[in-house]
Amino acid sequence: MDPTPDLPEPAEPAGTAVSGGAAVPGDPEADQAPHRVPEISSLGLDTLVTEVAERLQSAAAVTDRMQRLLEAVVSVGSGLDLHATLHRIATGAAELVDARYAALGVIAPNGHGLSDFIHVGVDDAVAARIGELPVGRGILGALIDRPEPLRLAELGADPRSYGFPPHHPEMKTFLGEPIRIRDEVFGNLYLTEKKGGGAFTPEDEQVVHALAAAAGVAIENSRLYEEGRRRERWIAGAAAVTTALLSRDEAEIALTVAAEQVRELADAALGMILLPVADEDAGTVRMRVAHASGEAAEFVRGELLPPDSFAARLLDGESVHLDDMSTDPTVVIRLARSFGPSLAVPMVAARRVLGGLCVWRPRGAQPFTDGEKQLAETFASQAALALRLAEGQRDQQRLAVFQDRDRIARDLHDLVIQRLFATGMMLEGAARRAVVPEVKVRIGEAVDELDATIQEVRTTIYALQHDDHGDAPDTLRTRVLRECSQTAAALGFKPSVSFVGPVESLVGEKTGRQLLAALREMLSNAARHARASRVGVEVDATVHLDDDGRPVGGDPESLDRGGRPGVLLTVTDDGIGIPEGGRRSGLRNLTRRAEALGGDAWHEPGPYGRGTRVRWTARL
Repeated sequence: MDPTPDLPEPAEPAGTAVSGGAAVPGDPEADQAPHRVPEISSLGLDTLVTEVAERLQSAAAVTDRMQRLLEAVVSVGSGLDLHATLHRIATGAAELVDARYAALGVIAPNGHGLSDFIHVGVDDAVAARIGELPVGRGILGALIDRPEPLRLAELGADPRSYGFPPHHPEMKTFLGEPIRIRDEVFGNLYLTEKKGGGAFTPEDEQVVHALAAAAGVAIENSRLYEEGRRRERWIAGAAAVTTALLSRDEAEIALTVAAEQVRELADAALGMILLPVADEDAGTVRMRVAHASGEAAEFVRGELLPPDSFAARLLDGESVHLDDMSTDPTVVIRLARSFGPSLAVPMVAARRVLGGLCVWRPRGAQPFTDGEKQLAETFASQAALALRLAEGQRDQQRLAVFQDRDRIARDLHDLVIQRLFATGMMLEGAARRAVVPEVKVRIGEAVDELDATIQEVRTTIYALQHDDHGDAPDTLRTRVLRECSQTAAALGFKPSVSFVGPVESLVGEKTGRQLLAALREMLSNAARHARASRVGVEVDATVHLDDDGRPVGGDPESLDRGGRPGVLLTVTDDGIGIPEGGRRSGLRNLTRRAEALGGDAWHEPGPYGRGTRVRWTARL
């Protein structure tokens, strides 16, 4: 077989070009140089597609975050309760940046430390083991001192870190943002431990900053709402006190209502109404706790405040407030050191101090704000005006009573006494003409009775025209003195009276009423049966009683022996004593009154073997 000869490659015709593997006739570029189209993979389209996808995902993430931010903004502004609003802010911030823990610290009014701390992510059991909430030290304090956004990748590495108490969850990453209300820093938002282990990003900081701006508006709305509610309560309380003062005959009851109202309105543990009284020993005016409501009220009621206490400034028309009485060196009242913040405002009407309002909060409570001080001053002014009007009403009523008493006294003097005197003259004339001696004796006895009646009527006239107790405060002490004075006409002399201990502040209203009833009956029995020339009355509020209502001693150690505080009323006379087999109905009445109050009543011979001593007790 002949071999095939090598033939040359056929030449491409002139004037052709390659395009897609085929020659295109007439292409001018084909005459210059050959050209090939690059492969698709060499154009970088995979990178472009990946970048577009990433940007689409980023846009979707931003859209999702913006949607979550809008939802959080709507959520924090959906309520008006301040504490609930703060909790929603902390919860929304944690969800926005995927933080495991969140907290919101409210800065104290004085700008130092935290007054409130709302936390999210730490359950109640863990919080109970941790103990006290943060007060604003370390990183939290740094954010208070310098209210600017703070982002840390390692919380413990910062030199300002204060550390964590035992049982506290581990926290590394940190993001802090101040919450402002206008130009005031209300508090700080704290976020820790980003889920996934990463650090908080600048985008997280921007989102939290936006939420903090919306939170400031929501907090301001909540504060304005609560301020309006608080003002409404104070106005309603002032109206209730005014109504009580103007509608009640006894101002004492109305002022007791005022003490209760001001204590509740101020969220205080103790509320007091102070009234000025004259200190005859020192020749000055001092403040007395006329009414008290709340904790330790029974210990302060009726007490005269020291002249070097805040009461002196109240008498000058000046308000007094302390952030913490337990640590303030100017506090001179021992009981006050058991309380915390205090507020005292004068009750001024027509440029005259009629009294004062005073409220004490428990130790550790929040100090009174400027708004609360203004509300208390407005309440005191309203109460003072109502008290002034009530005084005018009582003065008119008292004037009407005095006018009636003067008229009755004139009628008794001009009519009754004159007729009794004329009747006595007629009887004396008839006695001179009587023949039977027995008739003369009986007529003489009748004349003597008329003389005694005339003397009693004159005593009544004097009492009607001279009211020694009209301006005195209606305390238990004055009522006891009044009972003794009214019995003087029946006894023929005025009993001696003595008091032991702070009777007004220790003996309550219910016990006081029963004590006065017992005193009235004991004095009545002495006037009718004792034939005494002397009667002594003693009210002792320092005794302690056993289970049977009998005194076990007046020293404080008697409480350790089972004694309970009580009051002892003793009436002693130097009369003929109680005969054997005599009636005991009066003593039975005394016993029933005492037993109803956990006490007892009994009688015994007088101190020198003469007369009778009757004792009556009641528990306090």
